[in-house]
Amino acid sequence: MFDCTGLADLGDLAADEPQAREPGHKRAGVRLLERAIRCDYPGRIAVVSSFGAESAVLLALVADIDPATPVIFIDTKQHFAETLAYRDALIRVLGLTGVRSIGPLPAEAAAVDPDAELWRYDPDACCRLRKVTPLERALAPFDAWVTGRKRHQALTRSALGFVERAEGKTKINPLADWTAEELEAEMVARHLPRHMLSLAGYPSIGCATCTRAVAEGEDPRSGRWAGTGKTECGIHRLPVSIDTLSA
Repeated sequence: MFDCTGLADLGDLAADEPQAREPGHKRAGVRLLERAIRCDYPGRIAVVSSFGAESAVLLALVADIDPATPVIFIDTKQHFAETLAYRDALIRVLGLTGVRSIGPLPAEAAAVDPDAELWRYDPDACCRLRKVTPLERALAPFDAWVTGRKRHQALTRSALGFVERAEGKTKINPLADWTAEELEAEMVARHLPRHMLSLAGYPSIGCATCTRAVAEGEDPRSGRWAGTGKTECGIHRLPVSIDTLSA
């Protein structure tokens, strides 16, 4: 059995952001991920992954800890074919055995969006139908979940913490402090496969209906819901920092 006594608690790990990246040094967020999966929430934590442009590193770290960790993929039924192929490739390469694909209930989709055109005139309602509600159902049995969000991805994420509380659950962002350059180095070092669209100007990949390529110098997430003023799908509610929680 894994010995949890040598791992710091979540609060200590969340406050530990070493500036030096020495070879072999296990970063605070990675240690936090290990602690959460093995010690604090065994069997009660899930990873939520879009299997997008920057998903492989987090999934590889999870596979190192326990490849049977539940991984939730939200199949909106409007994904690029390349995303579905990438999901299947990463499952195979990393040996992930806990991936489950979820999505809107057919009856709900038929009632709310019978022509699959809701994204054109009410993208918030479309995300609620195809992402938010299905994820709420899927996360119900879990006490904590892991995201792949990073501070470098957008100005709206620049203050992202390692640990948050939202909707009564603990949310862990183990890669919050990773830069794009560090992710790239890890991808290369691990020989991880790449999402085909990430090689064609898509640094952030959502549904095919609402994602465009990004020009050089643009915010990496500017291709999501371009021209609508929308910046997030809604699955990440306003959090409470773990530092403000009572002991």
